[in-house]
Amino acid sequence: MAPAPRGAKNLRNVLVVDDSAVARLIVQRVINETEQFAVAAHAGTAEEALEKLRTTSVDLVILDIEMPGMDGIEAIPHIIRSSFDAPILVVSSHCREDAESSVRAMAMGASDIILKPDRREQTEQFAAALREKMIRLTEREVMPAVPEEVPAAAQPAADAPVQRPIKCLAIGASTGGIHALSTFFSALPRDLDMPILVTQHLPADFMVYFAQQLRAISGRKATPARDGQRVSPSEILVAPGDAHLTVVRSDEHVRISFDRNPAPNGFCPSVDPMLASVARAYGADAVGVVLTGMGRDGALGAAELAEAGGELLVQDSDSSVIWGMPGAVARQGIASVIAPPGDLAAHVARRGRAFGCS
Repeated sequence: MAPAPRGAKNLRNVLVVDDSAVARLIVQRVINETEQFAVAAHAGTAEEALEKLRTTSVDLVILDIEMPGMDGIEAIPHIIRSSFDAPILVVSSHCREDAESSVRAMAMGASDIILKPDRREQTEQFAAALREKMIRLTEREVMPAVPEEVPAAAQPAADAPVQRPIKCLAIGASTGGIHALSTFFSALPRDLDMPILVTQHLPADFMVYFAQQLRAISGRKATPARDGQRVSPSEILVAPGDAHLTVVRSDEHVRISFDRNPAPNGFCPSVDPMLASVARAYGADAVGVVLTGMGRDGALGAAELAEAGGELLVQDSDSSVIWGMPGAVARQGIASVIAPPGDLAAHVARRGRAFGCS
C-alpha cells in the first residue's frame, strides 16, 4: 500500500502493526474514515513493520503487543529509531497479561494505550477513542508563549540556596507519562527519604502493573494507594483508577483520602485535587512535578501549591510527547524549573540532600 503523499490534504501517515488480519482491518477502516489520516502501510509482525519503515515515512504507529517472533515491547526501541521518533499507540486488551505488557511498553517509550473492543457493540466506542488518540498524538497543542521571565529549559545552579526541605513529592502525568516517569525515577537517587504521590491517567485495570513498573524502576516500595492509609517516607503511592488521590492531616499524621467528586477537567484520577490537597497538607515543604500530557489537568492545583509556597517543576516541551499539562503550569510563571525529566530529578536530589533527606 503506497503511503499518502506528505502535504496532500495534510494527511498524516499511519503504520498499523497487528498479527490479526481482523484487527488490522478494523483499525484501517477507522483511519480511512477520517479526513486527517491515511494508512501508509500495515504489517503482521514487528519484523515486517521494521522492513516497511525502511521505505515508508510515518507520523504514527499503532502497535499490538502480542505477536509471533519479536513482540511489540522488544520492537519499540527499533520502531522509534526507524520511524524517527513517531509516537506509538499501543493496542491492548483488558486481560492481566496484556495490561502488564502494555505498561511495560509505555515505560519503553510508547506514548499511549487504546483498549481493544471485546464485543461487537463496542466497536463504535473504540473507533471514537482511536480517532481522538490519533489526533492527540500527532497534533501538538498550540500553547501561548511561556512568559519571558521563565527560562525555556533552565534549572537553579547546584549551589543555589534552598529554603525548605522536601516533605512530599507529588507528580502528575498523562500521555507519554509512563516513559517520562521511568526517566525521572531512574535519575532520582534511591536514598532520598520522602513520600511520593503519583497521579497518572490510566485505565483502572492497569494501576497494579503501573505500580509494579515504578517499583522496578525506582527501587522503592510502590503500591496503589489505599483510602485512609498513613503516608510514609520512601514510598510511592499511586492514584487508583476510580478516585482522585488526595491527602489530609489527621492526628499529627498525613493520610490518604480518596475524592470521587467530578473534577472540572473530567479526568479521574485528576492531578488538580492531588496538588491542591498537598498544598494544604504540606505547604512550602512540598514539590509538585507536572510531566507530559494533553490539556490543563494540574494547572489549578499547581497554582494552589505555588500560593502555599511549594515549588513547581515541569517537563520541557522538547522532551514531552504533548506539552499541554506542563505548558499550562509554565504559562502561569510559577515553575522554578522547566527541563527534561532527568534534570527535574537531579534538582529534587540537590534540594533533598541540602536538607539531609537521605
